[in-house]
Amino acid sequence: MITTLAVENYRSLRKLIVELGQVNVVTGANGTGKSSLYRALRLLADSSRNGAVAALAREGGLGSTLWAGPEKLGRAVREGLYPVQGVVSQGPVNLRLGFAGDEFGYAIDFGQQPPDARSMFGGDPEIKRECTWAGPILRPAALLSERQGPAVRIRTASGDWHRSQGQIRPYDSMLSELADPQLAPDLLLLRERIRNWRFYDHVRTDAHAPARSAQIGTRTPVLSADGSDLASALQTIREIGDHAAMDEAIDSAFPGSRVSVTSHGGRLALELHQHGLLRPLGAPELSDGTLRYLLWVAALLTPRPPTLLVLNEPETSLHPDLLRPLADLILTASRQIQLVVVTHARPLADALMEGTHRARIDLNTIELVKDFGQTTVAGREGPLDEPLWYWPKR
Repeated sequence: MITTLAVENYRSLRKLIVELGQVNVVTGANGTGKSSLYRALRLLADSSRNGAVAALAREGGLGSTLWAGPEKLGRAVREGLYPVQGVVSQGPVNLRLGFAGDEFGYAIDFGQQPPDARSMFGGDPEIKRECTWAGPILRPAALLSERQGPAVRIRTASGDWHRSQGQIRPYDSMLSELADPQLAPDLLLLRERIRNWRFYDHVRTDAHAPARSAQIGTRTPVLSADGSDLASALQTIREIGDHAAMDEAIDSAFPGSRVSVTSHGGRLALELHQHGLLRPLGAPELSDGTLRYLLWVAALLTPRPPTLLVLNEPETSLHPDLLRPLADLILTASRQIQLVVVTHARPLADALMEGTHRARIDLNTIELVKDFGQTTVAGREGPLDEPLWYWPKR
C-alpha cells in the first residue's frame, strides 16, 4: 500500500506531500489542484511504461506544466503591501514525483534537456534522476537502484552495486529498461505493481458511448478505460466474481432491480430489469446516471483487483440519491483495493465518512486549498505537519 505521495513543481502543486491510507478522498473547491493531483498519479504510472515524457509533451511540454508562481513569497506580498513578483530560481528547473510505502519507494526527477539543433524534439523533458528504495523513507542504506543522468547502478542480492553497461537514454525510465528478474528483481516487482494501478476518468455515458452498444463477448475481469466491455465485465463478475455484492449494489441503488446479460451471435448486451416494467431496458435506453453507476459497479467489483484504483469525479451525472449507494460500493471494494477518490461532491465525501464509521474503516480525507496560487492541504500549519519525505539530489 502507498503511504506517501510527493509532488513538486507540477502545475499548482509547488510542494505537496500527502499521506495515503486504504481509502482516500481528495476534495476541495474548483481550481484547488484536485485534477493536478490525479494527473500526477497518472504520470507516475506512465513512468513504468516509458510514457511520462510523452504525457508531459501532450500537456504542452515541461514549461507548460511547471509551477508558474515565484520561488518564494515574502511577508509583505502575503500581507498585500506589494504585488507578487518573480524571483529567479536558485536551483535546477525540475518536476519531481514520488511515492513510498512499507515495502518500496520511488522518485523521478524531470528536467530540461540541453539545446540540440539537430533534433526537432527539443521541448521534450528528460529524466535527470530516478531512485528506488526499500521502506517508506529514502536513505542511503535503503537504496535499491539509482539513476544519475544516463548512468544506473543496482544493488544486487549480495549487497554489492552493479553498474549498467552502456547508457540509458534520457527519455527512457529505468523501470522499463532495466527491470530484469535476475539482476534487479526488486525493480521488476516495483514496476509491475505500478503497472497494476488502475484509473477511471469521466467514462463516457452519452448517446454514442461505447458502453451502450453490444460488443463481442469475452471474459473481462478488468473493465476497459472507455467502458466498452461493460456487459462482458458484469457477466464475468456474475460467473467468477462476487456476484452477491454486485446484486446488492444494484438493488441498493435501484430497489427491486437486477441486471442480466444477453448474447446475440456472440455479442453481449446489457439489460436492466426494474420493478413495475413489463420488459427490461437495454443499455441505449438507460439514463446517463444509471449507466455510469453500472460502470462503477463493474470497475469496483473487479475479480482482478489492482493494488491502487483511482476514480476521478465518479459522481458526475449521478442523482444525489445514488451517492450513498456509490459510497457503499467504494467501501466494499476497499476490502481488497487501495482507493483514491477525487470528488467535487461534498455529499459523497460525507457518505463515505459515515460508511467508514459504520464499517470501522479508516478514511483519509485530503482537502485541498489554494494559497497564492499554490495547492496546500487544509489545516496544515507548516512542514512539520507533512509526512517525512526526502528527494534524491541531482
